[in-house]
Amino acid sequence: MTTEDPVESVGLSAKSIEMQFTVNGTRVRLAVHPLKRLLDVLREDCALTGTKEGCGEGECGACTVLVDGVPVNACLVPCAHAESTRVTTIEGLGGRHPLQRMFVEQGGAQCGICTPGMIMAAVALGPSPSLQEIRVGLAGNLCRCTGYSAIYRSITSITKSRRSRRSTKPIKAKAS
Repeated sequence: MTTEDPVESVGLSAKSIEMQFTVNGTRVRLAVHPLKRLLDVLREDCALTGTKEGCGEGECGACTVLVDGVPVNACLVPCAHAESTRVTTIEGLGGRHPLQRMFVEQGGAQCGICTPGMIMAAVALGPSPSLQEIRVGLAGNLCRCTGYSAIYRSITSITKSRRSRRSTKPIKAKAS
């Protein structure tokens, strides 16, 4: 049996690399192993623990973050793939995003493990997704607590809220 490092035996360096990316609007420079999971870099090196690990296999979506606006399972992404990208985590929403408020008001947040990933996947859907778009967009995010109807209601209530604000705007009279 050899004591050779298995990573080096396949031709990869076991040494850290210096990488840069933007997390929640802040430029970050880190020395990390290129195959360290983005999830671990965010939680351990950046101290952003809002992103949760559920399964570690890309099956549950609890670790969903946005990389250049696209939802990804951070547990599957080697941090080297995040080089020069914009990563947004639940902390990047600052507790002020309407979806965060609606998840609380509509009961979409239960135990809290899936909630950050659900919200980040929903943010990627844009301002007024249809129920079918929500179902498809959240298909990779699993929840054991809510039964999904409260999550869907949380997201669709944003669309309804936006529509009602548009319809209640006062109409300006034309000057004669």
